[in-house]
Amino acid sequence: MKTDKAVKRISQAEDLIAGVLERYSPDAPEIGQQLLDARAAVNRAREAVKLQAASEKTSARKKVDKKKAVVKVPPVKSTKKQRTTKRDYEG
Repeated sequence: MKTDKAVKRISQAEDLIAGVLERYSPDAPEIGQQLLDARAAVNRAREAVKLQAASEKTSARKKVDKKKAVVKVPPVKSTKKQRTTKRDYEG
């Protein structure tokens, strides 16, 4: 899954948890605490996804740089020129 899509889905989950927290009765503090813990876990997951995406970009750049340094381009071969013919002089 792409990073942007994962972050978007994690944000949607966080919004859902926040909505439940707002509507939930304060009479049950245990469940409220569980919801707060869930929201904190979702935040940690988002940060982990962003961190992983940043490290993947860095490692991808390093791989590209290594490939560029290793790849050697063969020299270009010159093509033979054609000799002039009678037709060239007639025109």
